[in-house]
Amino acid sequence: MREILNKVGFISDMDGVIYHGNKILDGVAEFVNWMIDNDKKFVFLTNSPEKTPHELSMKLQRMGLSVSAEHFYTSAMATAEFLHSQNPGCTAYVIGEAALTKALYDQGIYMNDVNPDYVVVGETRTYNFEKLEKAIELVNKGAKLIGTNPDITGPTERGVMPATGSLIAPIEIATGKKAYFVGKPNPLMLRHGLKKLNCHSDEIAFIGDRMDTDIIAGIESNVDTVLVLTGVTSMENIDKFPYRPKYILNGVGDIIK
Repeated sequence: MREILNKVGFISDMDGVIYHGNKILDGVAEFVNWMIDNDKKFVFLTNSPEKTPHELSMKLQRMGLSVSAEHFYTSAMATAEFLHSQNPGCTAYVIGEAALTKALYDQGIYMNDVNPDYVVVGETRTYNFEKLEKAIELVNKGAKLIGTNPDITGPTERGVMPATGSLIAPIEIATGKKAYFVGKPNPLMLRHGLKKLNCHSDEIAFIGDRMDTDIIAGIESNVDTVLVLTGVTSMENIDKFPYRPKYILNGVGDIIK
């Protein structure tokens, strides 16, 4: 465990690691304050594209945890950076929330519902058949299909609800085109996190609660992985996967105990 304490920085998932819904998990405040007090570099990664870093900072503030916006990185931001690196000045038809549109605008990517280069899909509460038809039409005309993250479902205060993977599936089925997903387990997300911290892979530890997105992303990015049991993974189902995290903890607070 001392090896973790000596890390220069930490990259951490959010939902299931830092909070559930609108409740901070046990030990999180102590862990975050320890990172700040010890000048650790840290960034919170989230596969959710629905909120901006400022909105995520405000969410934690409401839960009693003060973390500035610079410490957050979302799949919307990663998607925008990916598209900008692939095709600077491109255009997109977007099914998603305002945070995704803003991230694209920030990278010089503008909206186009006639002949876009890309159709970009992220989690949204405004999904409807009209948008689905439009996306299918544009992909059939040649637009490339991009998903912010591959999650089929995600936890909400009302229980498990459809996530981007479910929303994009009808477009894939109708067009016969497979989407490219930027969020975890794509190691692009962690590499962006490393770049944001200005750290090498051996200098940080990645903390997550999901074997199929967090832990595999960490392994494929060659960083030490910490699985916490405060989210969707239990000890009983770890052995279902052909890979293992380096550390297994009950929660992030155990890192500093």
